Amino acid sequence: MRKGFHGPLARSKNSPPPKFIYTPPPDDGLDILHADDDILVLSKPANLLSVAGKETQHADCLETRALKEYPRARIVHRLDRGTSGIFIMALNPASHRHLGLQFEKRKTDKTYIAEVIGIVKENEGHIDLPMRTDWYYRPKQMVDTYFGREAITDWKVISRGEETTRMKLHPKTGRSHQLRVHLQELGHPILGDSFYAPKHAVEMSNRLLLHAETLELFHPKDGERVSFTSPCPF
Repeated sequence: MRKGFHGPLARSKNSPPPKFIYTPPPDDGLDILHADDDILVLSKPANLLSVAGKETQHADCLETRALKEYPRARIVHRLDRGTSGIFIMALNPASHRHLGLQFEKRKTDKTYIAEVIGIVKENEGHIDLPMRTDWYYRPKQMVDTYFGREAITDWKVISRGEETTRMKLHPKTGRSHQLRVHLQELGHPILGDSFYAPKHAVEMSNRLLLHAETLELFHPKDGERVSFTSPCPF
């Protein structure tokens, strides 16, 4: 058995990812939530890459747009293309190191809003399911309790509709696609998620209904704990 492909209890639920057709939103200027000498806090629109892809047609991204107005802006973290919301960039090398360490050492605190298919019965819960890349269907991710890396998400129900549930998600770790995979495992994938949701749930929204609502961290200049919010657009 080749290490990292199939461990005990690891069974991919995935199918091949859909063909990537990139249609970024119009560039109507940055949605700036905060800017000072050290950090730039933006609200990323849905369906815009955080950083440029390898292909020329994937060059338009939040980083490229930010550099037009802030030439010294540097990437600290990423959001999935379909995810909207809070996005922070560093404006000098010292801030870049400071923020990078905070994300690495889990000193940041993040919350997300998601609209999921089905009615979630419990009011809150805790998901502790390790994850890894699904090598057969990259860039998809999957749960693997043997070879996966720690992935933890706390959640609460905000409201329930006739067919969907609105949830507040609090990731304790920052794995790629963590919230999308964890909600799939919960049995309630996110609406509009072409990677992990069934067809009828994908067709219920023209975007992934996942939004990074708040980000709390230590300001790199003076260490003060600060919090930023981007109101949910859906």
